[in-house]
Amino acid sequence: MLSRTIVCGIATHRQPEVLLRFNLPQITPHLRLGWQWPKALRAMRHRNFRLFFFGQLISVSGSWMQSTAQQWLVYRLTGSQLSLGAVTFAGYAPVLVLSLFMGVIVDRFPRRRLLLITQIWFMLLAAVLALITFLGIVEYWHILLLATLLGVANALDMPTRQAFYADMVEREDLLNAIVLNSSIFNGGRIIGPALGGLVIASLGEAPAFGLNSLSYLAVITGLLLMRIKPFKPPSNPGTSLAEFKDGLVYLGSDRRLTGLVGMIALLSVFVFPFTVLLPAFARDVLGTGAEGYGALLSSQGVGALLGALMLAFGGDRSKKALILLLARILLAAAVIAFAISTIPILSMFAMLAAGFAFITQLAVTNTSIQLLVPDELRGRVMSAYTWALAGFWPLGSLLIGALGDHFSSQTAVLLSAAASILLIVIGQIWIPANTDME
Repeated sequence: MLSRTIVCGIATHRQPEVLLRFNLPQITPHLRLGWQWPKALRAMRHRNFRLFFFGQLISVSGSWMQSTAQQWLVYRLTGSQLSLGAVTFAGYAPVLVLSLFMGVIVDRFPRRRLLLITQIWFMLLAAVLALITFLGIVEYWHILLLATLLGVANALDMPTRQAFYADMVEREDLLNAIVLNSSIFNGGRIIGPALGGLVIASLGEAPAFGLNSLSYLAVITGLLLMRIKPFKPPSNPGTSLAEFKDGLVYLGSDRRLTGLVGMIALLSVFVFPFTVLLPAFARDVLGTGAEGYGALLSSQGVGALLGALMLAFGGDRSKKALILLLARILLAAAVIAFAISTIPILSMFAMLAAGFAFITQLAVTNTSIQLLVPDELRGRVMSAYTWALAGFWPLGSLLIGALGDHFSSQTAVLLSAAASILLIVIGQIWIPANTDME
């Protein structure tokens, strides 16, 4: 099958293999018809990204459904807020330990192949959880074990996924690709928890886990259908330890990179994990059940989706450091409002604002890092970002879970809000609002 490419403004026909050999972007069917994707969706002009996008569209909703059902199952089995935090810790602790080293693997092996491995791994783990829950033999330690195995896969999947954007789209479309993928993630956060709450209330947790397992087939199919340019391994690879050290040295050589990664680490410990206590808030503070818990998560997803759409329609933002500062201010206000609210509708609005700030912080940070690093170091630097985000999150989850058990869930979230105010000041010192992020 012939495909068309634009070379120096001239439309020509080439076999896909030739295009891949010379790293030329393939013009996809919409351009053959003289139609172009709007600016807010410009990353969709890349065929590989479209396959990734629509596969994720299905899978992410399933993942959020499982996350909702798993947290609810844990709280039903144990009644402990610390147990909620412990499961999150088990799921992300491997990321804290392994993700920095996984960056070397990401830079040495084809990223699509690595993603195929992790998606199959995720699918099998979800199937096992569905089976033991359906049979009525699930215990708390089973969930801890499966969460840990999921975390091991995530330690590889997360940095691979972040670096894979650069394999699917061109540099000028990176921000758009990241925010569009974020819109899927947060669209799934709207649909998945709401659907998960309904499934839990009517059928129980097992069907939610089973549906999630099936949803991974969409991502696996999309990855298999992609036409990715041949992977070029490092010409003179050093030892794994030397390559690992090179990545850290590069990260430490740029104050902007250090600040971006460091701020995400601090937010991941002291602010982001407040959502671990949502089941406790839904039942004990707001007086709602599984449906109310799903509504809180969905509200956060709506806010995050709105934030992603704002970034997509706004195009490339030059004042990224200022946007990051404003996002931290909004996040602090949202967490304070959520902590003091006892009215479900107000809590939902607070979660909406938190979701908006959360995705803005992550998407702009991710894009800034991607634009500041060379491709040969992308896997290692993005693994540091993953380490800061997902690796430190479990520490914060344990902390806020323990605070919730010792004091109350509202007091624990108020302490998180106080930390978010302090981080506004620290962030401004570390990365002033007028910093050039490119």
